[in-house]
Amino acid sequence: MKVMVPLKRVIDHQVRVRVKADGSGVDTVGVKMSINPFDEVAVEQAVRWKAQGLVSEVLVVAIGSAVTQDVLRTGLAMGADSATLIDTDTPPSPLDEARLLAELARREGVGLVLCGKQAIDDDLGSLAPMLAALLDWPQAVSVNAATLAADGIEVGCDGDLGSERLALSLPAVLGVDLRLCDPRMINLPAIMKARKAPLRTLPAAELGVSPSTPCEVRHWAEPPPRAAGQRVPDTATLLGRLQALVQPLERAA
Repeated sequence: MKVMVPLKRVIDHQVRVRVKADGSGVDTVGVKMSINPFDEVAVEQAVRWKAQGLVSEVLVVAIGSAVTQDVLRTGLAMGADSATLIDTDTPPSPLDEARLLAELARREGVGLVLCGKQAIDDDLGSLAPMLAALLDWPQAVSVNAATLAADGIEVGCDGDLGSERLALSLPAVLGVDLRLCDPRMINLPAIMKARKAPLRTLPAAELGVSPSTPCEVRHWAEPPPRAAGQRVPDTATLLGRLQALVQPLERAA
């Protein structure tokens, strides 16, 4: 069975994100970029299943311009077998991303898609649900445990009522959480091998997806600074302060 893992190139999680002075977007000049941490977990899980003989091939995919190849190289260094760049200079909408990946999954005969449950740049969390809907496959999100078998997959995930245990038939789409597994440390030989590995570049137009713009970002701004905390001398004073904050809300309700 072939597993496809979509990867997103984001600002490294240890870098403080800054908005451009004109509010037109996020400043990425000279900023360290890396693979989305949730996607990194998905690659690790897919590679582990391959080592166990449960998966025949791991395909990593990214959407973007040529600079996006670096995250694909990271996926290859972690143990993925092949990498495909869906080449486009214009960032697609979230729905178009799902459409492109769905078409590629059909062409590649993929049996399982492992997505990060969200990307740390927008926290949208829409890829796995939209991809499952387009493919008409069963899905699970916020997956923190998974057991793969020949006839299906059992997952543990966070639900509205707490932890849930689900059984899904294959093919399926999973949106994985950071708790699923710990990504490996990549050694130097793996990095050097990944640098020389071939990458397939596929123009987005060849997948037959017409660009759409269901929404438009008009302005970017940093969140307001957090108000300073207050110290109180005792519990009674704390309760009085909290009650004073709650009373206006109760009257409004």
